[in-house]
Amino acid sequence: MKLRGILKWGVTTILGLLLAGFGIAYLASTNECYDSDRPAPAHPMRAIVYCDYGPPDVLRVEAVEKPVPGERELLVRVRAVALNPLDWHYVRGTPYVMRLGTGLRRPKSIRFGVDYAGTIEAVGAGVTKFKPGDAVFGGRNGAFAEYLTTPEDAAVALKPGRSSFEEAASLPIAAITALQGLRDQGRVGAGDRVLVNGASGGVGTFAVQIAKALGAHVTGVCSTRNVDLVRSLGADAVVDYTKEDFAAGSARYDVILDNVGTRPISDFRGVLAENGRYVLIGGGGLDDQGLLGPVARMARAAMIRPFVDEEILPMMARMQADDLVALADLIESGKVTPVIDRRYSLEEFAEAMRYLETGRARGKVVVALE
Repeated sequence: MKLRGILKWGVTTILGLLLAGFGIAYLASTNECYDSDRPAPAHPMRAIVYCDYGPPDVLRVEAVEKPVPGERELLVRVRAVALNPLDWHYVRGTPYVMRLGTGLRRPKSIRFGVDYAGTIEAVGAGVTKFKPGDAVFGGRNGAFAEYLTTPEDAAVALKPGRSSFEEAASLPIAAITALQGLRDQGRVGAGDRVLVNGASGGVGTFAVQIAKALGAHVTGVCSTRNVDLVRSLGADAVVDYTKEDFAAGSARYDVILDNVGTRPISDFRGVLAENGRYVLIGGGGLDDQGLLGPVARMARAAMIRPFVDEEILPMMARMQADDLVALADLIESGKVTPVIDRRYSLEEFAEAMRYLETGRARGKVVVALE
């Protein structure tokens, strides 16, 4: 009895200490916005910052210090950036589990954004792959600003000559996700039947075109207002989900790329061909986050994977230069053309984010920094 009491006391003490530690970490979570001694930037540039988690209203344009390139870094004058659902996850701080890394009460870093395109203004002494004046595009944390620095060996490549800066900026996260999901995870080949669920969004519009470039027969799933758009991208068939349910049809698919993630995996398994591959990239809107959000769907997919005949493949894209080059080649060949829904200025950034959060964007939302 005494041993049981000691164990109970020990467990209670440990849980209490953990709870107290979490509370202290939460209260101590802050960022440079709340540093009263923060000096004014000596060489200012405009950037999008957010000091607290919340709706797009927390976003503002602020003067920050212009970066200086290191020995093997590029200084890029940013001409355009593109928004992704990843960005509103950071701004909202949801699903809440992500705050373990980004900051419990407030974001640790007040800068965010990934997709950009621009012109190299200067290079470090050790740079050999690029030169000042080169037009480039890529992915870099903190990209929503007038300037950024990036290692020359990071995810950066020469901009396709036939694309604008806005079109090039729309590529990195969405197009790389589509490329890796179809080519690497789905292993799409000529003649494969591919279903793209969420075919009119940022990833979906690229996925339809990339699947066609890989030689597949493509079916896109979208709403009525986007049927013509998806068909114009090269889809061989289009399912209007407001009028019919692809999961109830007789068609079978070798690869399904699910950009939405709101339906049970069993629905997709039912329309997979023998040896079919179901690729899940996340999904979910503002009201579908909570503690774990898309992480829970990814975890469930990973758990059932060993127990089913079909391949269940949750994935997260890896930002890498080789794939940016591959995308640039697809753009130059005319096989892929970015779809841009709306364009905004830097001062309209909060409005751009607000529109992205509606989930109704057709293709990409971009911000010009001209």
